[in-house]
Amino acid sequence: MELDFKQIATVSMVLFAVIDVVGSIPIIVDLRSRLGHIQSEKATIVAAIIMIAFLFVGEGMLKLIGIDANSFAVAGAFVLFFMALEMILGIRLYKDENPSTASIVPIAFPLIAGAGTMTTILSLRSAYDKINIIIAILINVIIVYGVLKSSGKIEKWLGVNGIGIIRKIFGVILLAIAVKLFAANVKGLFL
Repeated sequence: MELDFKQIATVSMVLFAVIDVVGSIPIIVDLRSRLGHIQSEKATIVAAIIMIAFLFVGEGMLKLIGIDANSFAVAGAFVLFFMALEMILGIRLYKDENPSTASIVPIAFPLIAGAGTMTTILSLRSAYDKINIIIAILINVIIVYGVLKSSGKIEKWLGVNGIGIIRKIFGVILLAIAVKLFAANVKGLFL
């Protein structure tokens, strides 16, 4: 394991696209208006712990239920593909229940460290060093914390159209990543 800034940058961008905290600003603002205060620190710390823990125990959990890393990576590619379609087309394929509190649920889980993020972390683990993934997770957690703290200001600054444009750009990036993950791992299913 060695530090590789290219890997850190790549993994950071992938996680940033999957977590989509900028695209979640309307949800965060809505939660703040309905429920009052959002516990940004608590939500951020819990999300970081969930993601880092899953990086280490996720593969063991897969082995326990008899799934290999290639199969999970291909499944992850499909999840990322559909998430990208949601972002690009502006549709919702997955619907959450209405939350009653705004700290750990729904912000830390599933908004930040949800199924897409977990799938991505395990998929990335097959191609990148753990230390680089951990650093990328921490970079994203810092960004998430900043966005949670200043979501109202960001929404006013970007406007509805700005948030929509950013969401679509990251959707296209995510779509390309999904195709790359699929292509890199699908061969391993038939060997």
